[in-house]
Amino acid sequence: MTPAPAPATAPARRHAPPAPDRRPVSPALDDHARRPLPPAAGLLPTGAALLRIPSPVGRLELVAEGDRVVALSIATADVLPLDHLDDRPSPVLAEAARQLDEHFAGRRTSFDVPVRLTGTPFQVAVWKALARVPHGGVTPYGALAQAAGRPGGARAVGGAVGANRLCILVPCHRVLGSDGRVTGFSAGDGVATKVRLLALEGSVLS
Repeated sequence: MTPAPAPATAPARRHAPPAPDRRPVSPALDDHARRPLPPAAGLLPTGAALLRIPSPVGRLELVAEGDRVVALSIATADVLPLDHLDDRPSPVLAEAARQLDEHFAGRRTSFDVPVRLTGTPFQVAVWKALARVPHGGVTPYGALAQAAGRPGGARAVGGAVGANRLCILVPCHRVLGSDGRVTGFSAGDGVATKVRLLALEGSVLS
């Protein structure tokens, strides 16, 4: 008796990685340049605007090129990267300062000042995912990696978060470790500044 042929087996199904989060972000974040990062600290491009303002987390330094903000730094030990230069005000920096003042006063929960995200396509994807984390909310690096289309890439996402040049406007302070701890903040005075920013937004930390 001829044995019956073995039943055909279906090829193993490969699960495609989750698609990146394509939800729209503020139009102010959509104009970005995929070119090398801006000049190193201490240099200001010709024609760029510069403004320093006080805040509850220390002095802030804003830089704009044309009609878009390209950098926001928080002072470390009351020192800013461009302290050796005089302010060069501009309308977009005045608007950014107004919105930041409203934010710290509890009257604003999002920003619509125009900014330019300057980095690699992956960095820009991470920063846009950051912009979707709401005021008062937090997210772990793993979830941010998933939202940016890089599941399992928490370490790479951490590098992109650390390269963010637009502190507060692009809220890298809302990212926590996998265990919910407040870690990994290089702006201002480090973790203490991050905790202060989260407290100002009413974030509930475990």
